[in-house]
Amino acid sequence: AHPHPSLSSLFAKENLARMSEEQLNRYDRLINEPSNDWDIYYWATEAKPAPAEFDTDVMAMLREFAKNRNKEQRLRQPDLEYLFEPPR
Repeated sequence: AHPHPSLSSLFAKENLARMSEEQLNRYDRLINEPSNDWDIYYWATEAKPAPAEFDTDVMAMLREFAKNRNKEQRLRQPDLEYLFEPPR
């Protein structure tokens, strides 16, 4: 079985091509600096507030993306867990 792609990698696939260089830099910091992928997931799904330094236009895009993913998933299947990688 293939591991399921994480929210951020699905987001990247759909959005990186249309992001500016500044946004790409912010995205890069976002996925590399927090120590835990779950933090990004919680911020993106608004389960936890994002710290100011990561609360950028890129985080807003990720939140929007997470909402849309959740809507799509709800139409097909109730369990969203498989979308996200387990914590390392």
